[in-house]
Amino acid sequence: MIISRNTYAERAHYCLSPIAKNLFQLMDEKKTNLALSADVTSAQQLLKLADLLGPEICVLKTHIDIIEDFTPELTQQLRKLALKHRFLIFEDRKFADIGNTVKHQYEGGMYHIADWADIVNAHSLPGPGIIKGLAEVGRKKNRGLILLAEMSSAGHLINSDYMQSTLKMAEQFADFVIGFITQHALSKDPHWINLTPGVKLEDDQDKFGQQYVTPMKAIMEHGSDVIIVGRGIIKANDPLEEAQKYREKGWESYLQRCRK
Repeated sequence: MIISRNTYAERAHYCLSPIAKNLFQLMDEKKTNLALSADVTSAQQLLKLADLLGPEICVLKTHIDIIEDFTPELTQQLRKLALKHRFLIFEDRKFADIGNTVKHQYEGGMYHIADWADIVNAHSLPGPGIIKGLAEVGRKKNRGLILLAEMSSAGHLINSDYMQSTLKMAEQFADFVIGFITQHALSKDPHWINLTPGVKLEDDQDKFGQQYVTPMKAIMEHGSDVIIVGRGIIKANDPLEEAQKYREKGWESYLQRCRK
């Protein structure tokens, strides 16, 4: 079992990526390892959630391409809220093409993702070219990349060989790749940040095969550093109260891990 007992502040010193160091320091100072998955379809909903829950989170995860009334002003407003509440913006784009294509998808098009998203993610399936393409754009803007190493959906095709190949690929670009979307920590190296989706206060599964784990299990047993929560907060009667519960559980689990 690969679990780091070091604190976030200690691990920040090992980071080659400025954005990874920033995230570790932010989590330590703000005392939260909660990321909000804000999968909503209107700009107003997204901004309202970011403003309401911003004080509780370290990362706001967006799917900008599902916003039905998108305008460039939305991303400008998100940047202002990120500065106001001190969280990073993670666009869950899941790039999965050759390097030249993803470079254009990241830099240009309708969304100009590199201009406002601190972090993006990508599948490692296309090979190292995908990282090279994204790095050409992201490095000069001090952005960070997360690789998908393991998914939370039932029946996914990722195996241990794929996960280890993803880790090896990341090691070639440690100044740009900051960590992994994963259910289990992949490495003892303290600079990697493990982000785990599918977290709920109770173990569960939805009708589409999404498998949930508790904050305690994700952090204490699986070595996660950041818990990603979406519907568990957004669909609650009181999203702020629910976010505070997840923040508390996530932070308690982290402190307990450090004490072991």
